[in-house]
Amino acid sequence: MPVYNERNHIQEILERVRAVPVEMEIICVDDCSADGTWDILQQEAQDHGVRVFRHEVNQGKGAAVRTGLAQVRGQVVIIQDADLEYDPGDYLNLLQPIKDGKSKVVYGSRFLGSRQSMSAANALGNRALTIVANFLFGVRLTDLETCYKVFPGEVAHRLDLISPRWGFDPEITAKILRFGFSIHEVPISYRGRTFAEGKNIRWQDGFTVLLTLIRFRFFP
Repeated sequence: MPVYNERNHIQEILERVRAVPVEMEIICVDDCSADGTWDILQQEAQDHGVRVFRHEVNQGKGAAVRTGLAQVRGQVVIIQDADLEYDPGDYLNLLQPIKDGKSKVVYGSRFLGSRQSMSAANALGNRALTIVANFLFGVRLTDLETCYKVFPGEVAHRLDLISPRWGFDPEITAKILRFGFSIHEVPISYRGRTFAEGKNIRWQDGFTVLLTLIRFRFFP
C-alpha cells in the first residue's frame, strides 16, 4: 500500500483490509508524508503488526510500490491504494480466479463493475490508453490503470520497477505480459474522489503512461 498524506483515511482503509477473511501481511510505504500519516502508521505497526517503511524524500507512487514489492513475503500480492477509492471487499472476487486455477494474474476492472464519481475525462483517458496497450501487446484489457493488480509474489520480485511516478502502472502490465502471463479481469466497485478531496492525477500524466507503454513494448 503506497501512502502519501492520507492522515484522514489511512486507519479506515487498514481496518477495511484487515476485515477481509484471508491470511495476509500488510505492507505500507509512506512516501515522505508531511501531515502526520507516518505517526499513525507507526502506531498501526505497533498495534496491529503492519509492516511500515518510509521514504525520507518524496519519490512518487511508483517508487513507493517498488519499495513495497521488494518486501513481499507472501504467495500473492494485491496493490491497494490508501484513499478509499477501492473497496477491499472485492479481494475475495479478485483472488477467486487464482484459487480456481484460471489465471495467475488478475486485474480488477472498474469498467466491468460499478463506478462512482469518475470524471468523464479520466474515463475517456483511461479507455484510450487501454486501447493503445491492447494494440501494442495483443490483449483485451478494459482497465489498464486500475489499482487492483493481483499477481504472484515471485513476479513482485521480478518486476524491478524503474518508473517512480505514474508510469509504474503500464510498466507493471507491460512486464507481466512480457513474462508470458495472461491477465484475467473481474468487476470491482470504485468511488473516485475529486481533486478537492485529494485526487492528484492530471491529464498530463497520460503522456507518461503512453510513453511508458511504448518504451516497455519495444525497449525492455
